[in-house]
Amino acid sequence: MSAPADFELADNAKTLRFSGSMTLAQLGQLPQQLDELEASPDRIDLAPVERMDTVGAWLVHRIARDHDIPVVGASEDQAHLLSQVAAADQPLKIRPDHASSLQRVLGKMGEATVRAGTNLVGMLGFFGAVLITLATLVRHPRRIRWTAVVRQFEVVGVDALGIIGLMSFLIGIVIAQQGAIQLRQFGAEVFTINLVGRLDLRELGVLMTAIMVAGRSGSAFAAQIGSMKLAEEVDAMRTIGVAPMEALVIPRIVAAVAMMPLLAFYAAMVGLLGGGLFCWLSLDIPPVTFVARIREVVPITDLLQGLIKAPVFGLIIAIAGCFQGMQVEGNAEAVGLRTTAAVVQSIFLVIVLDAFFAVFFASVGWI
Repeated sequence: MSAPADFELADNAKTLRFSGSMTLAQLGQLPQQLDELEASPDRIDLAPVERMDTVGAWLVHRIARDHDIPVVGASEDQAHLLSQVAAADQPLKIRPDHASSLQRVLGKMGEATVRAGTNLVGMLGFFGAVLITLATLVRHPRRIRWTAVVRQFEVVGVDALGIIGLMSFLIGIVIAQQGAIQLRQFGAEVFTINLVGRLDLRELGVLMTAIMVAGRSGSAFAAQIGSMKLAEEVDAMRTIGVAPMEALVIPRIVAAVAMMPLLAFYAAMVGLLGGGLFCWLSLDIPPVTFVARIREVVPITDLLQGLIKAPVFGLIIAIAGCFQGMQVEGNAEAVGLRTTAAVVQSIFLVIVLDAFFAVFFASVGWI
């Protein structure tokens, strides 16, 4: 058993010599005794010290710092520990430096810009890895995990029918009701059918579906993969020779891309049902007239626009969710932060792409 820590003043009180074990368990009353020490030695001798931990090293460093004296006789390990303690002995700011409101706002904007740029570059790299993995699976179709793909079809598509149908039905009613109120001023309530038909098929059906899928499935992708990353299950998959991109990412991306057009079409039809029901009950427009009017005023290009945008939106949502899930590290809080980031990024990119699609379709005459 190591001897307890002790000290003595040698060479006419010029040398403070420690002995024994300079560890937390063996220090005892040594710190209090050193605080009561009146003499001011010229150096500290650690040659007799048997062991030393961080607490003992800090005690020695504090005396050497306060009295500005050298430490001699330390072994190589003790000297290294003392140097590490000295490097960590830095003053900490209790309060941050004062900055003007303008500086703080500009700083936040700069941090957000750098973070957004980093995420964008990371997502582009992740998209490249997805393309490479897809090319590999095309060359080796036996490696495709069909069970996982079908399971994601159910999660992304079938399980979402209820909430998307309810949301679309209510939105169809709201559009019809608000449109009818405004058109009634001009005696043109019949044009409510035009409003409901074109908005549902062209924009709101696919856009609201994308937002719902981002909040429901995109967040689930990030949380599931992030939890597996945190539990080191992703590393375990690599260890046993399973590619995480093939087993986790590709099934989710394929499901989102394949299900989005179907969900968007379903949402548009349910939205038309809600609008038609409102027109029947409130505007006395029978369903036969409603359907005939829809066929007259809504061009097929409106439906095509929604079906073209849907798989692109699904791809963006799946990539954002899987990418953020793969970035989880540290602790459980990171899962929540990355899940939130996945939803925000997905919705933002969907709206930006929807604007680009609107300009593109207008330029080719699909208006």
